[in-house]
Amino acid sequence: MAMNDSISILNSAYLAVEYIDSFLPDNPLQQPFKNAWNYMLDNYTKFQIATWGSLIVHEVSYFLLCVPGFVFQFIPYMQKYKIQQDKPETWEKQWKCFKTLLFNHFFIQLPLICGTYYFTEFFNIPYEWEEMPRWYVLAAQCLGCTVIEDAWHYFLHRLLHHKRIYKYIHKVHHEFVSPFGMQAEYAHPLETLILGTGFFIGIVVFCNHMILLWAWVICRLMETIDVHSGYDVPLNPLHLVPFYAGARFHDFHHMNFVGNYASTFTWWDRIFGTDSQFIAYKEKEKKAQLVTKKKA
Repeated sequence: MAMNDSISILNSAYLAVEYIDSFLPDNPLQQPFKNAWNYMLDNYTKFQIATWGSLIVHEVSYFLLCVPGFVFQFIPYMQKYKIQQDKPETWEKQWKCFKTLLFNHFFIQLPLICGTYYFTEFFNIPYEWEEMPRWYVLAAQCLGCTVIEDAWHYFLHRLLHHKRIYKYIHKVHHEFVSPFGMQAEYAHPLETLILGTGFFIGIVVFCNHMILLWAWVICRLMETIDVHSGYDVPLNPLHLVPFYAGARFHDFHHMNFVGNYASTFTWWDRIFGTDSQFIAYKEKEKKAQLVTKKKA
């Protein structure tokens, strides 16, 4: 009975969104995007699209999303939004991070990306424009992927912090006590494989078109680069997402090493009490701010 009720609610929600969508104006970018997509299908093989297309989407998205945080370090006005103001970025750290990223991207992630074509063929995932899901279906699928990845990340990330294995794998990621956006994928190769597995679970569960692979890549990079940015910038649209952890939440994890293990949402840390030190830290900050205001 409960299952039937849940299905009925989901169907009703889908019909409601579909009804609202029918009143929205046409997206002016849809036709150019359709033309570009069909041009891609006409001029490249599925293997080229799945492999090199996925690599390009990942690399371009990753480094473009890193640009704002990189630029912020040169803007004095933005320094008031830097979370750990006593630990500025250095060229030496950023260069070291960049070199490790290139190694991980091309020697760890690229071999995995090469399996994308065979995955889409095995599960008969379509590439055609006519089979592409509507925007709200794609958004719901990305949300589902995020929830799954967040659960995987919490438990495996917490395991990587176990004292018996921390120094062998996860310690690499924690070389930077004050994180910056480009450091999001700075990790030991084994960590890239272990935590990266969570990314693919949602794909296996939800994937019904090639576009989901790329949309989910962009969504995941947007989130992980944001929480590693080191800046808590106001009017960040990601803060509109309910239970979103954000930069302050994850920045504390790098500063404290204990707690705040989830990647995107706060609920797992709240359920298991692994955010207790973060909550105590925030309370201490509030009291210090009140004292400062009274003195002023």
